[in-house]
Amino acid sequence: MLEVKPQPEVKPQPEVKPQPEVKPQPEVKPQPEVKPQPEVEPQPVESQPVESQPEPEPARSVSNRSVSNRSVPDAGLSIAEAARLTGVSAHTLRYYERAGLVVTAVDRTAGGRRRYRKLDLEWITICTRLRATGMPIKAIRRYAELVSAGHGNEEERLALMESHRADVLAKMAELQENLRLIDHKIDVYRGRLAAGDADQLWAPKAPSRHAPARQAGVS
Repeated sequence: MLEVKPQPEVKPQPEVKPQPEVKPQPEVKPQPEVKPQPEVEPQPVESQPVESQPEPEPARSVSNRSVSNRSVPDAGLSIAEAARLTGVSAHTLRYYERAGLVVTAVDRTAGGRRRYRKLDLEWITICTRLRATGMPIKAIRRYAELVSAGHGNEEERLALMESHRADVLAKMAELQENLRLIDHKIDVYRGRLAAGDADQLWAPKAPSRHAPARQAGVS
């Protein structure tokens, strides 16, 4: 008889765990392109009346001829360009509008940016000159109102200018008097230095208990 060989033992296979079901990811829709918004010039926040706000710095000396003869494009000038041409800062230009010192509203682009025309630049120069000679903001505002109103108030405009001229002349006379004092002091110092006795110029010293008070004039 044939010998039957024993079959090799079959080892059980490890149990295969079922894989978790993979859920389909939702389709990502393309986002619409966001168009950049036009830059809008920031507007100052008026938290206090214009009269109580700090006044901008005085303008640099600018020739009126440079403004009158300047060719301004039809599209106008930006606030930065207007500031360079008139010699005042952009802050001052905004202040003039808030304070009611302009005769016409400054144009703006669709994006909200100011555009200054030749008339605007010439009027800014007038305001700057009046302010530099000491005219109060209230008086400049009144003058702007009269000009904006048109014909019929020329007598009041004349009276306003004549009053301001008198103030300017009075200030000039005071400055001339002060200038004479300055010139005198310069002559004294130059004369003492040339004579070699500048040490004789008066200088404040603590009074001595025994020495008499010095009577020399102030130099």
